[in-house]
Amino acid sequence: MKNLVALPIMLAVLALPAHADNYSVPKNAAFEEECTSCHMAFPPQMLHADSWRAMMNGLSKHFGTDASLDEKRRAAITDFLVANAGGRKTGTTRDAAGKPLLRITETARFERKHREISAATFKRASIKSPANCTACHTQAATGNYSEHAVRIPK
Repeated sequence: MKNLVALPIMLAVLALPAHADNYSVPKNAAFEEECTSCHMAFPPQMLHADSWRAMMNGLSKHFGTDASLDEKRRAAITDFLVANAGGRKTGTTRDAAGKPLLRITETARFERKHREISAATFKRASIKSPANCTACHTQAATGNYSEHAVRIPK
């Protein structure tokens, strides 16, 4: 009888690593419309609230592009990102000087999860950049970043 009680607990604990690579993808029309016009809509949980605030306050210089929005739309998307921002599983999202990181690819979690991937792999024409999640994470759009759903293109 003890084994029957322990079995569900053991199965739940073993499933934790799989769920750690899944993000909920909350719906927000303005976020999806604006962000997916240039790149995938990254799950808000991938950065802390301070990082999202800093990013949204610097849209005129958004990674070399002017992604400026009218104030009402910018504020609404910022509120959405902050409300759904990452917590403990995100890892450190500040640089050595304490400034919020703006690139998900510079977070401790990203670096830890991708430490075995060479720079040359990220430079392949089929991938182009570490920020191109959908190149390898086949189910990234649904928030599934599990290793079981990774296919690194040639």
